[in-house]
Amino acid sequence: MNLFLNKNFRYLFLGRIITNIGDSLYAVAAMWLVYDLGGSTFYTGLAGFLTILPRLIQFLSGPLIDKISIRPLLINTQLTQCILLLMIPLASYLGFLSVALVLILSPIIMTFNMLVYPAQMASLPNFVEDKDLTKANSYFTLAYQGIEVGCNAVAGVLIVIVGAVSIYILDSFLFLMGALIFSMIKVEKKLTNIQESIMKKSIKNQLKTYHYELKDGMKILLSKKFSRLLFGMIVINLVGGATFVVLPEFSDYQGGAEIYGLLLMAQAIGSLSGALLAPYLKLEHFKVGKVYAVAFLISGVLWAVSVFMPWTWLMIIVYGMAWLPGGVTNILINTCLQKGIPKQLLGRVFSASFSLSGIAMPLGSLLGGSLGVIIGGFYVIFFSGIAVLTVGLYWLVDKTTSNLPSIEEIDETTFSNQLFKTQVN
Repeated sequence: MNLFLNKNFRYLFLGRIITNIGDSLYAVAAMWLVYDLGGSTFYTGLAGFLTILPRLIQFLSGPLIDKISIRPLLINTQLTQCILLLMIPLASYLGFLSVALVLILSPIIMTFNMLVYPAQMASLPNFVEDKDLTKANSYFTLAYQGIEVGCNAVAGVLIVIVGAVSIYILDSFLFLMGALIFSMIKVEKKLTNIQESIMKKSIKNQLKTYHYELKDGMKILLSKKFSRLLFGMIVINLVGGATFVVLPEFSDYQGGAEIYGLLLMAQAIGSLSGALLAPYLKLEHFKVGKVYAVAFLISGVLWAVSVFMPWTWLMIIVYGMAWLPGGVTNILINTCLQKGIPKQLLGRVFSASFSLSGIAMPLGSLLGGSLGVIIGGFYVIFFSGIAVLTVGLYWLVDKTTSNLPSIEEIDETTFSNQLFKTQVN
């Protein structure tokens, strides 16, 4: 509990909880509202695809995150989302709410979301000691997954009782609260001095530095060792996006919005259970690549067979269990990157990796939504599970991936060379 005596960590953690609640409720409400207004998986697929723009912005934001103070970034993103979210209930009240408006606002709101998470993860080493990073990441992950469990459990019921539009009002209030909490973070003097020296540089020099910093981050991502894991994450995000956008249609066939909420709840419970189990499995002693391979072999099998379960309750349980291995590996990957990447490169590497792997999700959303119209959500979910299984097999037989060291053995030379150990001026 010593971490919570650290005021900056405490406010960062509490603010993340509040915004995670808003994000979780918004994700469910927005997707259901698009399906309800559009009446087709094509529109839910299009909604997912439109998040590609925020992913590109996230990719370009890395070097900026490394330099600017996290406090104004977090405050301003929360306030902007607060205002944008209110436009949906206002449109509904005035009688001009349409699927087009929701589709236009969704990527804009997501753009500000994309700046928050890599900034939080990149700034964490500045607020806690190295020995506490794994614990801090665990708290963040457990809080996030726990919030998803609670929010997804009630989201479907809330949609039925008060409607998806009312959830937007609640979300707006939550983002306002998040901004107030983030305003309590105090940035250390040394960070301010760094920012002041950066501001003295000419715009030309800053743009030149930005180019090289972005290039340095990409070199790490495309290195032989990291690119193997990145490829697998891209495939998994692709099919994850495809599955997510057909869940409203699949759930509607299974029973309605309640089933949609229960499936999302099961997904969150599975991930949370994996995160809770991770510390007890002592996976830091095993090679990272092999852990990932086995985890996604199990996940792929459960994902694919879940849709064949004869009873709805069993289908929900098996689908939730498919996400348990991902909860385990999510605990490991952040610590892996934070130990294996030089601190001055963390912002750009986190942003670029989230962006490159996450950019597959909107593409998968468009593909899944289109296929859902043709073959139905049932088969989209099934083939998504087969794809995850295939990634696990690839990681298992690929020597570069299977020979990656354990978390205990990872250091700044694992994914980067000596060039990146120097401070970029």
